[in-house]
Amino acid sequence: AGDENFPLDENELIIPSDTDFLDTWEAMEDLVDEKMVKAIGVSNFNKDQIDRILKKPSLKYKPAVNQIECHPYLTQEDLISYCHSNGIVVTAYSPLGSPARPWAKKDDPALLQDPKLKRIACHHGKSTAQVLIRFQIQRGLVTIPKSVTKERIRENFKVLDFKLSDEEMKTILSFNRNWRCCPMHWCIKHKDYPFK
Repeated sequence: AGDENFPLDENELIIPSDTDFLDTWEAMEDLVDEKMVKAIGVSNFNKDQIDRILKKPSLKYKPAVNQIECHPYLTQEDLISYCHSNGIVVTAYSPLGSPARPWAKKDDPALLQDPKLKRIACHHGKSTAQVLIRFQIQRGLVTIPKSVTKERIRENFKVLDFKLSDEEMKTILSFNRNWRCCPMHWCIKHKDYPFK
């Protein structure tokens, strides 16, 4: 409650609620029952958090989707496998590594500039961004790249006319370094912070 959606403390960290997310999930299930929404899902949930929902005794609806940060430097293979094995769709946000994020540090990796990705893109006559989007599609993920440039938005749709080889997929998966471009450090004190 209050005027701020995300009230901050003196250290610029979000002041967390003590609400159990299972209570929130029950309220969301009520929205499905009332036909106010067709499906409900989660974002940034780890395996243990999803497991808590799936093992909830009175569970009516499992999450339809888990939206997570996912790109070659954060491949999330175990979490994706877990979600898929439970019939949960995975949506990959920041598939291009969020190069324009305002909190980026000078020494952060630049996914779009990765020389190995550039070589793969050149081999296919595509941009690095198109290769990154195609990579996620071939993994069975819903992919939501962000762009504000009309030309790039159009380009981002042109990813169905080529296919990455198994060897290229394996190479790109090998880039994983468990690096988050969106660590959500402003809510690190929340009891349900998912990236511990």
